[in-house]
Amino acid sequence: MLLKIVLVTALLTGGLAVVKDSSILDRTGLVGSCSVVESPSAGNAVWQACRAGRLQGRPNLVRKSCVSKGIVGDVEYWRCRTELGSGPPT
Repeated sequence: MLLKIVLVTALLTGGLAVVKDSSILDRTGLVGSCSVVESPSAGNAVWQACRAGRLQGRPNLVRKSCVSKGIVGDVEYWRCRTELGSGPPT
């Protein structure tokens, strides 16, 4: 009985570690994600293209000093003053 509990705990811990890595969730399309795109105009602003995931909508980049520049199809474009870090989108 104890062996079963230890085995289930190990499997759950491994599963949670895999899910915590948000890149897996991004690649499967479960959560929204953003990627850097070419700037439509000259300047030092960084542009992000954000797509919605199946479990949540498009990431909101307002807290990262970005301004939404519109939605085209299923992609929302954001202009940011600086390049965003590699953390998960919010």
